[in-house]
Amino acid sequence: MKDISGVEGNFHVKVTQNPRYVDMEKCIACGLCAEKCPKKVASEYDAGLIKRKAAYIQYAQAVPLKYALDPSQCIYLQKGKCRVCEKFCPTDAIKFDDQQKEVTINVGAVILSSGSETYNPEHHDIHGYSKSKNIVTSLEFERMLSSSGPYGGHLVRPSDKKEPKKIAWLQCVGSRDEHIGAKGYCSSVCCTYAIKEAMLAKEHSAAPLDTAIFYIDIRTHGKDFEKYFNRGKEESGIRFIKSKITHIIPVADNDTLSIQYIDETGKRVDETFDIVVLSIGLGTGKSTIDLARRVGVELNHYDFISTTSFEPVQASRPGFYICGTLEAPKDIPQSVIESSAAAGMAGRSLSEFRWTQTKTKEIQPEIDVAGEPPQIGVFICRCGTNIASVVDVPAVVEAAKTFPHVVYAEENMFSCSQDTQDNLAALIKEKGLNRVVVSACTPKTHEPLFQETLINAGLNKYLFEMANIRNQCSWVHRKHPEDATKKAIDLVRMAVAKVALHQPLPEPSLEVNQSALIIGGGIAGMTAAKTLADQGYHTFIVEREKNLGGQALCLHETWRGEDIQQNLTELIESTKTNDNIDIHLGTTIKAVEGFVGNFETTIQTKGEELTLAHGITILASGASELKPDAHLYGDDPRVITSLELDRKLIENDPSIGKQKTAVFIQCVGSRIPERPYCSKVCCTHSLKNALKLKEMNPEMDVFILYRDMRSYGLREDLYREARRRDIHILRYDFEKGLNVSKENGNLQIEFTDSSIRRRMEIIPDLLVLATAIVPEKENPLARLYKITQNDDGFFMEAHVKLRPVDCATDGVFICGLTHAPKPVDESIAQAVAAATRGITLLAKKTIQMSGTVAMTDPVNCSSCGVCVAICPYSAPLFTEKGPFAGKAEINPVLCKGCGLCVASCRSGAIHLKGFDNDQIFSQIFTMNETLS
Repeated sequence: MKDISGVEGNFHVKVTQNPRYVDMEKCIACGLCAEKCPKKVASEYDAGLIKRKAAYIQYAQAVPLKYALDPSQCIYLQKGKCRVCEKFCPTDAIKFDDQQKEVTINVGAVILSSGSETYNPEHHDIHGYSKSKNIVTSLEFERMLSSSGPYGGHLVRPSDKKEPKKIAWLQCVGSRDEHIGAKGYCSSVCCTYAIKEAMLAKEHSAAPLDTAIFYIDIRTHGKDFEKYFNRGKEESGIRFIKSKITHIIPVADNDTLSIQYIDETGKRVDETFDIVVLSIGLGTGKSTIDLARRVGVELNHYDFISTTSFEPVQASRPGFYICGTLEAPKDIPQSVIESSAAAGMAGRSLSEFRWTQTKTKEIQPEIDVAGEPPQIGVFICRCGTNIASVVDVPAVVEAAKTFPHVVYAEENMFSCSQDTQDNLAALIKEKGLNRVVVSACTPKTHEPLFQETLINAGLNKYLFEMANIRNQCSWVHRKHPEDATKKAIDLVRMAVAKVALHQPLPEPSLEVNQSALIIGGGIAGMTAAKTLADQGYHTFIVEREKNLGGQALCLHETWRGEDIQQNLTELIESTKTNDNIDIHLGTTIKAVEGFVGNFETTIQTKGEELTLAHGITILASGASELKPDAHLYGDDPRVITSLELDRKLIENDPSIGKQKTAVFIQCVGSRIPERPYCSKVCCTHSLKNALKLKEMNPEMDVFILYRDMRSYGLREDLYREARRRDIHILRYDFEKGLNVSKENGNLQIEFTDSSIRRRMEIIPDLLVLATAIVPEKENPLARLYKITQNDDGFFMEAHVKLRPVDCATDGVFICGLTHAPKPVDESIAQAVAAATRGITLLAKKTIQMSGTVAMTDPVNCSSCGVCVAICPYSAPLFTEKGPFAGKAEINPVLCKGCGLCVASCRSGAIHLKGFDNDQIFSQIFTMNETLS
């Protein structure tokens, strides 16, 4: 991109389109260009998918795959000779005469999401990365473990291809470091991905594998990440060694690597490893920095794009929004949340123009296949080498041609590519196919894509079946290709037998009520309500307390130093004065009826019951601060919680700042068996307040007693500032305990310092407990809206990465502390994301429901009520009137097609469309015939 001119609502984006040398319309991703290309890339650890030659796969598997030419590797473009790829391309897709083009795009808003780049350890090579093949980066190790990586997923030592016996991970390489080339911030994701890699390495290793992670602080601060850390330590047997490793010594005799460190007992240890993995951090690339400066958005001192806590995806230039690691290092769930939030903010600024440039796709009239014999087409995917390197794909195709009702079978290089999809639609019409089987990867991600292709060809989308021969064959039986091929043939045989019995299924259409209900009037709830209301949707806020604000009423400043109370007051005022928002304070929810698009929630407010009709629901009911029964809390006024200290700072309590000694104790009620999660905000909160006390009284001695200091991301600056300001940050031995007592009227804290391994004692005037964030364990909202709480009591998302703000119940979304502990900026981003996801439903006005739902045969129903009692979605109910009164029927809008009622029905009166008994048994019988 060259430049962006104009103002919000009317930007002109000038883009330079570099030549691709491949006609994307003609490319069929056959791979011949890459196969025949004589030029190889130097590094076998390329971070791309298969970039080993001048021609390489350009896109990930989730989207259509095409090939492109790398000009820096192409012999013809560099030296004027070769053009082998052009000779072998069967579709004449190679275009060496392709020229650079300049294009101007007119848009109303811009979202920047150019991501980050990984730290290059060669820049300041203190670990000897460039001198030893057995020292690899974490990204390179990911490729080593991948089935499409340099070793086909087989874990070997790069230098000699022997299986390793010991692997070490060194944390914070290029992060939390102010030396040459490194960055002072924490890269947030490295601790968790190192644990993941260590666990996967153990699974890949045939022999027992010793894995060790050398760390400064373990920062598993995300939702359920602490459980993952505990699992790695206790179940997988990963060793965690607190030590900063500064150099690695190669052992010449056997290619091993020596690491010297001081263990936690104070003993010097010299240990050798076969592979050392450098857990490299994330940073902003030069091209991204140049882009930001060209378009006029502000950067911070680390060259990330500057934002504020109250507008976390808003760049400094109006109309520009950001998401992902462009703002700071972060994990996938938070990046996905921010992408929805950025889209929502852009949508808000463009809401008055919604639908003005929308094109309506022409849908092919559906072919009536009633009464026709099955005409099945079978398409077997090679998935590049992902499947074909193990499964004999041509043999599977030949076997498929012999199955009953199969009239056509072929193999595809990539079945999910656009050209293959177009070819599939053409073949359906040409061959008269009325049933389709695709044998490829998981239907969880790709089934909707193929069903869309059937619709484009005029077939009902449910006349389709998918066999997963990647996950269930090539991935799990890599060492047994013959057995994998036999199993693939069997899976295809079963899919063919089942699809022959498929019938077209209708999808009910549902009108969507254009209102939203927000449960919770805290900072997340109000932000979600404002996002919806500002786009024209009527919104209800239901808050059980008498005031708006939630936990934010007790927060003093954000980690950046922004005044929370000032911003909260402005948010409350703008919420109250918004004509599209109705607020119900001191209100409880009594009952919920309905389903996505048409909810009816009964509330009790001011002594009366009201029913609110709404299309979506957003849960922002929050969580609370733990009031501990330890450390003399409640027995001595000098012992307070973090929020109580904030409240005193807000009120300018004259007693604060006069103390001689203040102590903060971290993880009070968190990271224990009863609550095995990290509350995420506590370390940053204590650092911020410790600095505030030091500012108020520079002579005050301030101590922070911690287990792992989790000032993740850019918050690391607070940690560094606290140490510069002589705040004593001491790691205590959790296993040996920490005791708070009162002696002669003085508070006394006894603990063992992990660094010097000595018992210590502090006598403070003020003791601040950083207590856990606790949800409502038996939250009635879970029962009312049919959603799930995890073991800790937080509401669960539908998918942690793909749908991080959606609940399993359609039309219900979550944000803020009710989802997991998080700071203000992340709560606001998630609230905007939840509202945006809700708008994707509200904006449609009508939605199509799934056809794969249960149905009842009332003649056979015994009215036992088991289905009504067992369904988690309340889909079955008893008919009240008519000839079948008292018999069960299924509400197809509520049904999720899980089959629980079908399996539980004693009378066999319930059937699941697409998975009926005859279809399931056909798969079993066809295998029985094969085995006999």
